Amino acid sequence: MTEHPTSHEGRQPLAARQQERTRPRQQDAAAAAAAAAIPSPAAAPNPGPGPAAVAEAQAATRREGDRLRFVGAATRRIARGIDLDEIVLGLCRASVPTFSDAILVYLRDPLPVGDERPVSPFVLRLRRSDRLRHTDEEGGETGPESERLRPLLSDPTADLMPAAELCEVRAGGALAEVLRGVRPVFGDSAAARAALPELLGPGRPVPTGHRAILAPLRGRRRVIGAAVFVRSTERSPFEASDLLVAAQLATHTALGIDKAVLYGREAYIADELQRTMLPDSLPQPTGVRLASRYLPAAETARVGGDWYDAIPLPGSRVALVVGDVMGHSMTSAAIMGQLRTTAQPLAQLDLPPQEVLHHLDEQAQRLGSDRMATCLYAVYDPVAHRITIANAGHPPPVLLHLGGRAEVLRVPPGAPIGVGGVDFEAVELDAPAGATLLLYTDGLVESRLRDVWTGIEQLRERLAATAQLTGPDHAPPLEALCDDVLDMLGPGDRDDDIALLAARFDGIAPSDVAYWYLEPEDAAPGRARRLARRALARWDLDEMSDEVELLVSEVVTNAVRYAERPVTLRLLRTDILRCEVGDDSPQLPRQRRARETDEGGRGLFLVNRLARRWGATRLSTGKVVWFEMATRS
Repeated sequence: MTEHPTSHEGRQPLAARQQERTRPRQQDAAAAAAAAAIPSPAAAPNPGPGPAAVAEAQAATRREGDRLRFVGAATRRIARGIDLDEIVLGLCRASVPTFSDAILVYLRDPLPVGDERPVSPFVLRLRRSDRLRHTDEEGGETGPESERLRPLLSDPTADLMPAAELCEVRAGGALAEVLRGVRPVFGDSAAARAALPELLGPGRPVPTGHRAILAPLRGRRRVIGAAVFVRSTERSPFEASDLLVAAQLATHTALGIDKAVLYGREAYIADELQRTMLPDSLPQPTGVRLASRYLPAAETARVGGDWYDAIPLPGSRVALVVGDVMGHSMTSAAIMGQLRTTAQPLAQLDLPPQEVLHHLDEQAQRLGSDRMATCLYAVYDPVAHRITIANAGHPPPVLLHLGGRAEVLRVPPGAPIGVGGVDFEAVELDAPAGATLLLYTDGLVESRLRDVWTGIEQLRERLAATAQLTGPDHAPPLEALCDDVLDMLGPGDRDDDIALLAARFDGIAPSDVAYWYLEPEDAAPGRARRLARRALARWDLDEMSDEVELLVSEVVTNAVRYAERPVTLRLLRTDILRCEVGDDSPQLPRQRRARETDEGGRGLFLVNRLARRWGATRLSTGKVVWFEMATRS
């Protein structure tokens, strides 16, 4: 067999043949890389950034860091404000002199609240303006950096102050277009050159160059104002990055103003809700003088559930009520109104104080499982000179005697109303003439700085010290006493709202009271007239006999017609003459105009025409009809 000369080559593996073919190309690439690594004589070495470039980069970094720190500090200062003025003041104080030499802040007038539609026309009012101030040799205004920044004050910022108070934004005008654009613009831009004269008013100079920034203030839904930042000619003008700073300041300010307006509206509604549920004025019952105070809590928690009330009762008595719903919210104020409304008809039923608290407890449970309140209910009788008190977890009252001694009354504390399943206990105490009873809520005596019993002791000492100023024979004026009590509050003592009710017991002397029982018979009206005549003669009120006898006869006749048990007749003489007739019939009399053929129905018509006031009150045992007449002595 003949051998081929290439038979050995043919037996080489395929991978070896491919390696042989690629080796020249690898050698060429390695040679090229080696050649590239050899420095060329003509090529200069790279020296890196020079000292000037490094310094410029470091300066830019510092400026950026300073800018970020300023924006952070400024936004924190703006965010600290709660109401509108604090937020605007925070913007001005943060901007001048750090960011600008002058600032003008315009806000929409009136500011829209929430989703309500703004009124037309679109009017901006200058809310605040601020600029650098200095002290000169003649004595002028001073600023925090007056000496260093004195050269900056001979510039257009002074000409801008004060700017126009009001500016009406014309629809489609240059100012409206800038505000609609939302983004801050330099004062020398085409849009700002046309908008600034409209905002600042005619004749006001517009700073040239990048020395003014006009920044719209946009809230959550709409533009609510504008801010103008101005720099003097002695200071470097604004840069492009300052537009971002102005945008940050404007955004935080606008959102803060939006929240402040909403908070102010909610606080106003809550405050009005609270105050409308309190009595507009106190009654003037016979034998007692009343004064009251109500203070809302601090601005952060001004809505509460404290209330007080004074309710005239039959027999010239008066019910004194002070309560405190737990919590600080509009819900607390609403519950307070419901409990106060419930207490009034319960008092008119002439129920004992412990029964009134029992019914209030049931009402609180019907309102919800967590509706709890403290309450103190007292009934003062000026004829008996006694007071009956029941307590439901409320701070005890303080009684200031005529001689100047103040004592904390020992009243069973009881459980708060709303707990359910508890009994309330009433105590009856002396109420001497000239003494003053002080009912209050825990906001007066308890705070973060003192516990409730320390506060009660301080209140007792304050009352005693005030009484010493007027001497042992005279009680301090009631209104002044209430003001003096509130003066004991310190800076940290307004964590809760405060209700205060003071009652000065004058009483009615036994010689000024006449009381009789009359059998329900036909002769009762005649006997009532004779008894009334004798009492008036004893009081030197004979000139009133004719009218009083007529009215007494009519009221007693009406009572005898329906009564089954003896009728009571009582006359009280103070600065007025009051007549009270009670019977066991629950049916209240109603005034009506009698026809010519009617035999009755004219008695109450006469009472209404001749008496100064009259009324009827239903009791658990019947009713009382009363009338009052002015004395002429």
